[in-house]
This record gives sequence, C-alpha cells and structure tokens, in this order.
Amino acid sequence: MYLAKVCVTLKPTVNDPQGITVLGGLKNMGYESVSEVRVGKFLEVKIEESDPHRAEIIANEICDKLLANPVIEQYSVELVEQ
Repeated sequence: MYLAKVCVTLKPTVNDPQGITVLGGLKNMGYESVSEVRVGKFLEVKIEESDPHRAEIIANEICDKLLANPVIEQYSVELVEQ
C-alpha cells in the first residue's frame, strides 16, 4: 500500500485572492517581512497497490481527473510506502 501526498497549487500566473487575503492579515498582524502568500490544498490518498509505478499512475490520474484543475492548477505527488 502507498500513501500519495498530493499538493495542489495555483499556477504562478493565476491570481490568488485567498493568498492576497492571508497576506493582508499577516501584514495587519505586524509581519511586514512577508511579501507573498499562495494558498493551495494538501491531500493524502491511500492507494492499495503493491507496484509503486502503478500507484504513481493512479495518483496522477486521480489528480488529473478530480483533485486539480489543469487549466489553473498544478500538483505534485510524493508516494510513501506504508
């Protein structure tokens, strides 16, 4: 079994209103040295496969089909054997 650790973020060219809001909050709290915030999502998906290559294919298919919008988001997957 594998645990797919998935990080989905907006592409660098896409405006991030949540990140802008968080940045404003941090500035109001006195964290003036913070210059940029990008908000994303982190997911963990357990995949019951014995073959790491097959688990990686499944994880990428899941991201492409459901977890990430390929038009505006990018993702990375880290597989951890369980």
